[in-house]
Amino acid sequence: MEEKEFQERPLNEKESLEIITRMIRNTQRKLERGAGAPMLIWGYATFIATVSVWLTLKLTLNYQYNYLWFIIPVVGVIGMLLRKKYPGEVRTYVDKVIGYIWLVLGITGFLLSVLSLINFMWQLPILFVIIVIMGMGSTLTGLVTEFKPMIIGGITGLLLGIAHYLISGYDIKMLTFAFAFVVMFIIPGHILNYKAKKICLKN
Repeated sequence: MEEKEFQERPLNEKESLEIITRMIRNTQRKLERGAGAPMLIWGYATFIATVSVWLTLKLTLNYQYNYLWFIIPVVGVIGMLLRKKYPGEVRTYVDKVIGYIWLVLGITGFLLSVLSLINFMWQLPILFVIIVIMGMGSTLTGLVTEFKPMIIGGITGLLLGIAHYLISGYDIKMLTFAFAFVVMFIIPGHILNYKAKKICLKN
């Protein structure tokens, strides 16, 4: 609807801002209806994979257990396919922007992770890189949708990424990585779920 209006005639500044505001509100409503499912799916998948790798390596010292990182894409993709869909919704430009942000960052993070996992000699601080990529995605999504818990979670995640890079010790690095996803995805996801339940109760 908003894009059609834009194509029919030039808009002045006030009308443009109104359309952008409506698109943001529409995206916010979608986030609330879909609740925090995507964030919780990927957040918990990453947290579970991280703890699994940390424990198995600590107990066995067998680096083949690094392949447990593939829990993330497997659980994430299956979870996204099984989550509840809301058909018939209009996809606005804001929705597309958010989708493109996560598509680019997600593919980048996945490819770098696979390359790092396959080539153990490649000295890339992959956990730090992933925290930074996901922190940027979370912060940008929060800014675009004006959802403060996600902005705070993303910025906190970026700060944890810096701490992760500076500190030494395998145990603390793994735990910092896991906690970063708690603040970037899991906590904001549960807040969205809480907001969604309140909206359902009011309606």
